[in-house]
Amino acid sequence: MFWMKFKPIYFLISAVFLSLSAYSILTFGFKYSIDFTGGSVVEYQFESKTTPELVETIVAVKAKDYEVKEAIRVTDNNVQLRFSPDFTQNDAEALSLNIASSTNEKPEVVRFETVGPTLSQEILQKTYIAVALASLAILLWVAMQFKSIKLGILGLLAVVHDLVILLGVFAYLGYSQGIEVDILVVTAMLTIFALSLYDTIVVYDRIRESKRKLGDVPTEVIANRAVSETVVRSLNTSITTSLVLFALFLMGGASIKWFALALLVGIVSGTYSSLFVAVPLLVVWDQVRSKFFKR
Repeated sequence: MFWMKFKPIYFLISAVFLSLSAYSILTFGFKYSIDFTGGSVVEYQFESKTTPELVETIVAVKAKDYEVKEAIRVTDNNVQLRFSPDFTQNDAEALSLNIASSTNEKPEVVRFETVGPTLSQEILQKTYIAVALASLAILLWVAMQFKSIKLGILGLLAVVHDLVILLGVFAYLGYSQGIEVDILVVTAMLTIFALSLYDTIVVYDRIRESKRKLGDVPTEVIANRAVSETVVRSLNTSITTSLVLFALFLMGGASIKWFALALLVGIVSGTYSSLFVAVPLLVVWDQVRSKFFKR
């Protein structure tokens, strides 16, 4: 199969998903966890199923001088509340009693977390630095391994493609489901950096070896051969990994569920981009270079 003749279709598919992701990010933004914003989060578990009316009642309740900033139903029986950073565990217990007096049902505190504003800003800054350093490392490492800054740039573009799609998904989930971007999601992003890059390097290495063997053969022909040699391996790896991640998403706890989804989105996108974004970009680059910058 001559994969590279479908380059316009690959680019169109990517353009659609990138456009939707960009729209989601710019329109909805991100719902950051307290890891990045600072504050206290309390999760209460009720014996009976919660209702929108119950959530409204909880929002109206106060614990001392603290107002409930936000209330989210995370499961049928659990409600998550957000406060300022000076809200304490004792305040959470006091609020539980106040809720009981207003709803005739005393909820149990099943989760309490607090992060100060200074620490949250430090975490956010370190996250930006980690992503920037990872991007620079990708560019330099690929350029050094293949002795070509071109492949470094194209490999980085393929990774950025995957991250934009992942961020778009979480921007929409934050808007529609109240899902937060936390440290685990950032960890998934950095993991996708590595996995997506690895797949791209495998294909680029096949292209380099084929060029050495075949000599002066058009890049499009060599790229098609490289994709044909690696597509089955990439799909098998992606499918088996995705099945495990999908199982974790369905059966994992709240702490691991969205981490698994982030990896799942990244694996699927990364498999696609390594074969049908990074390689076609290389073909187009060489075609433009040979047309306008002939030796």
